Amino acid sequence: MSKENYSIAAIAKQIRAIDFKLIKDVLISQLVIDSRSVIDPGHSLFFALPAERDGHQFIDAAYQEGIRSFVISDTHFIHNHADANFLLVADVKTALQELALLNRKIHQLPVIAISGSNGKTIVKEWLFQLLATDYNIVRSPKSFNSQIGVPLAVWQIRDEHTLGIFEAGISRPDEMPRLAAIIQPTIGILTNIGEAHAEGFNSPQEKLLEKLKLFTNTDVFIYAPEYLQGLAEENLPGQRRFSWSMDRKADLRILFVEPIDGKSYIKAIYQDAEIECLIPFTDKASIENAIICWATLLAMGYTAEQADLKLEKLTLVRMRLELKNGINQSSVIDDSYSADISSLAIALDFLNQQNQHDKKTLILSDLLETGKSTDALYAEIAALITQKDVQRLIGIGTEIMEHADLFNVEKQFFQSTEDFIKDFSNLTFNNESILVKGARRFGFERISKLLTQKIHDTVLEVNLNALVSNLKFYKSQLKPGVKIMAMVKAFSYGSGSFEIANVLQFHKVDYLAVAYTDEGIALRKSGITLPIMVMSPEPAAFEAIVKYKLEPELYNLEILKGFIAFLQSDKPAYPVHLKIDTGMHRLGFDEADIEEMLQLIDANDSIKIQSVFSHLAGSDDEKHDLFTRAQIAWFKTVAGKVTDTLGYQPIRHISNTSGITRHPDAQLDMVRLGIGLYGFDSAQEQARTLQTVAVLKTTVTQVKHIKPHDSIGYSRRGVMPEGGEIATVKIGYADGYSRMFGNGVGHMLINGKRVPTIGSICMDMCMLDITGMDVKNGDEVIVFDESLSISELAAQINTIPYEILTNISQRVKRVYFYE
Repeated sequence: MSKENYSIAAIAKQIRAIDFKLIKDVLISQLVIDSRSVIDPGHSLFFALPAERDGHQFIDAAYQEGIRSFVISDTHFIHNHADANFLLVADVKTALQELALLNRKIHQLPVIAISGSNGKTIVKEWLFQLLATDYNIVRSPKSFNSQIGVPLAVWQIRDEHTLGIFEAGISRPDEMPRLAAIIQPTIGILTNIGEAHAEGFNSPQEKLLEKLKLFTNTDVFIYAPEYLQGLAEENLPGQRRFSWSMDRKADLRILFVEPIDGKSYIKAIYQDAEIECLIPFTDKASIENAIICWATLLAMGYTAEQADLKLEKLTLVRMRLELKNGINQSSVIDDSYSADISSLAIALDFLNQQNQHDKKTLILSDLLETGKSTDALYAEIAALITQKDVQRLIGIGTEIMEHADLFNVEKQFFQSTEDFIKDFSNLTFNNESILVKGARRFGFERISKLLTQKIHDTVLEVNLNALVSNLKFYKSQLKPGVKIMAMVKAFSYGSGSFEIANVLQFHKVDYLAVAYTDEGIALRKSGITLPIMVMSPEPAAFEAIVKYKLEPELYNLEILKGFIAFLQSDKPAYPVHLKIDTGMHRLGFDEADIEEMLQLIDANDSIKIQSVFSHLAGSDDEKHDLFTRAQIAWFKTVAGKVTDTLGYQPIRHISNTSGITRHPDAQLDMVRLGIGLYGFDSAQEQARTLQTVAVLKTTVTQVKHIKPHDSIGYSRRGVMPEGGEIATVKIGYADGYSRMFGNGVGHMLINGKRVPTIGSICMDMCMLDITGMDVKNGDEVIVFDESLSISELAAQINTIPYEILTNISQRVKRVYFYE
């Protein structure tokens, strides 16, 4: 039995459904866990998984997408939708894993399994590159390696596949045996063991032992002794072991690594003979990952010569989409280095997240080495394009051109990338979202360059996956039913506008908040439909507020009376938010004004009090906890009076980012999540629970040799008594890099090494002391990232991370990444 023949009735038996309602015995080919990510609804099975939000809440949304088969664990849903199949199970995640396990047992092919703390996805993708000419490979999409991701990856195995490559990740004890049972690896690879996901374990060795459970029954286990935490070789898994090492005896013993013209020449001892390879990378992580791949090829029986030829052809793996500003008010999503059906679906989902443009265009190359017939492949792509509501297709390649009749959208086709570029001046791109997705050999980076606005060498990279991870962390800290208002004021703390808001909307926050009306208008024009609170509404903006369905914060009697007077009484009650001053003493109704406020809201039915809220002044600091508790108590008292006056209870919120975890009793009905989204929360600094969202980069413009006692920069403040070398880099105070960082106060990273500023910070550039380093024009310079953090920069000039982030100039281009 092949996977294509799995009927819903057979699945009900395999997952041991407690109860079921079968209306129609359909064949299932797609497993869906997200109602927003549907490819073939007629043959899809939706799993209502528990998460931050119960998957049962999205059954109706999945039904609207056309899905008619569901796996559930809540008996209340089994009789929903008269024409749909429902399978009731004790645990939905276990049911998903059982179904994947069945598919693995049916397909007895060799499987490579990869685990470790770092490098899993790169090693997987490089092994795919190295082995694709010899095998028909199925592999984990992107970095699907969790208790849910692994089953979805293994479900992809089909009869035509001859090799599987899957990665497995864990975050706590006792997770790996289940993944090992699903993957059933024949070859096991342990990559670098670092600190990632260490918080779930008592010790590094406990984490290592848990990861090794993946390889218990492998035919061969590939590893580096350096990462074994002192574990004896006889206690290692695998019937056969293959080791590699940079500094000790091993099956593949690395002698040296030598950089040559942007590549790395590596010599090693293997089977008592010297062997060599050349890889097109020079950074430490890539060298290690390439050596792991080298060891794997040798362990699989390839000769040293065969392995060398393959390794030299390795190409860069980009696992993330880039969102950039395009020409003619367009947005460009650059995924120009990979093309397969799974990543196409992911990229189209991201295209739909960024819904600031009505028109969506896909530029797509031939998809190569998919293992499917071209007729079946392009029929599936055509259905996917229709389902994802793409209005325009530009196909490049002979295969997609031959299947042009399958696509019922606005379409154009070109035989090659060169033909597209030649005709580019005759093509029109205007006010649309454009997804550029091509197999590497088509060189679509050239197309992306044509479509993208020229980017200043100083760039703020915003990691949208990190933003989502931080959002999920705070969701996990909330009590059931508590809503989230996400703060996107001040250009989302310098990180972006609609780009951030669209992601937050996609991940179902409940409210957005902006400072001023024009910020809210910009979001509405970019397709944001979430409720938006305006925190500083001006009377002159009342008309625009109502026109764009924004919700004003009313914070004193004057603005309350003014907005009531503006509204027409014959219209439905308009949603507003009342702010109470409980001690912040910035904005809000004072205690003396509460009674008159209550009288006004009681006497006027032209407004609806959507929420009543206040602001904690010192929620992040233990020394202010007594004051914070007093604020919370007074706020609850006033909110109670508002409820008594209205006869209904508005949403109550007082907790900010730090308050969410430090004062859980203040979560009430909603919390306001601000700087924590972007990776900063003084209440979480020691826990390492948040990810860095923004990385600021620039480049070296010129390298100069300075003579002894020469001065550098304005007012001759930089002096090199012994001479040396400096690098001028393309960032200055007009970009948001404060003059206070001058004269050695600030540091940047070049080639992984910290270097100090020297001399004064100029408007558009500054200078770094690079004496003794090998630096050249065009080298990348890191202003801040996860290792040189914004918090550290803030401490250097005695300010706070908010100021560092929000000061980054609008002329610094933002590039958004999504994995």
